[in-house]
Amino acid sequence: MSSAETAALTAPHSSSKEMLTGFWYPALRSHQVRGRQLRAALLLEIPVVLGRDTRGLPFALRDSCPHRGMPLSCGLFDGETLECSYHGWRFDASSGQCREIPSLLPDSKLKVDRIFATHFPCEEHDGYFWVYLPSGTSREESPPLAPRLPVFSTKYRLVHLDCELPCDVDNGIIGLLDPAHGPYVHQSWWWRTKRSIRVKEKTYEPIPNGFRMRGHAPSSNSAPYKLLRVYNQPITTTIDFVLPNMRLEQVRCGPHWFSNRVTITPLTPDRCRLDFCAAWNLFPWMPLVTPLFRFFARRFLRQDQHVSVQQAEGLKHNPRMMLIDDADRPARWYLQLKEACLDSRKTGLPMRHPLQEPVTLRWRT
Repeated sequence: MSSAETAALTAPHSSSKEMLTGFWYPALRSHQVRGRQLRAALLLEIPVVLGRDTRGLPFALRDSCPHRGMPLSCGLFDGETLECSYHGWRFDASSGQCREIPSLLPDSKLKVDRIFATHFPCEEHDGYFWVYLPSGTSREESPPLAPRLPVFSTKYRLVHLDCELPCDVDNGIIGLLDPAHGPYVHQSWWWRTKRSIRVKEKTYEPIPNGFRMRGHAPSSNSAPYKLLRVYNQPITTTIDFVLPNMRLEQVRCGPHWFSNRVTITPLTPDRCRLDFCAAWNLFPWMPLVTPLFRFFARRFLRQDQHVSVQQAEGLKHNPRMMLIDDADRPARWYLQLKEACLDSRKTGLPMRHPLQEPVTLRWRT
């Protein structure tokens, strides 16, 4: 590696903290929206109102009446239209098109059907309402497919957890990609301890909008993976990161598998929500496996939340920060991917991937 590259990798971290539009984000859990309930959410500082129409299909509108800015979530919903609680304007749930303005006289020349509340594409997968926030570029015609958690059999268990993090999206995702904090933040008898630190070597390769840690044998110093030895099958782990905010991990052990997804969704410039979703067909015969997994996973997430709260105190003073080689290289790739995405939208040129070929990294954890 050249001295210039090493210097760049150890330069103080400086992020744009810009929140990326043009992607799908998880807005709410499915169970939070029932019947004709309207639920408000915040995504990238954008207020959103969500609900289900008479067919049970999800919808999402900007939670703001275009008349006087009243939150539409404060109004009534009849299964097809939302009624603003301020002046009774009615909007179609599936398109945002205005259907009625009660104060208008019959001879009014105002074209009601030309008025729209902002509508966002909305889909329901994996127990979430996903909302697509367009980037506003003229090249954009329709959104890509909404994310789905990869599963590898028809029968499996599914668990969801979440927590809020008091940080900007870049620090949230850098924490998500950080392989070196485990023995310190997550030290415990059921995961790993400081005494278990050893050298790791992983190969990464580029994928569209992200990068992949190639399939490899899982860490021998992580207790949960040792349980898989009962199957007497080769064990491989693959980990992907994909813009804007998604870490995907699959563990395969013959016909048995474990799949999880973590997303860091910016709510405001200094507050994010971490959503964890996991599915597996492992140990179907084991009693209480789901509540046990939920218990340990919740403790794991709370440890990340606790360190984020502590870090937030230091970040208040705007310190200079560093990204070092090799453990912090994925974090730098994320920042470079984000900048490349933003530059591509500004210039109209193809996005240049920061990782041009497979790279092997080594660190201790």
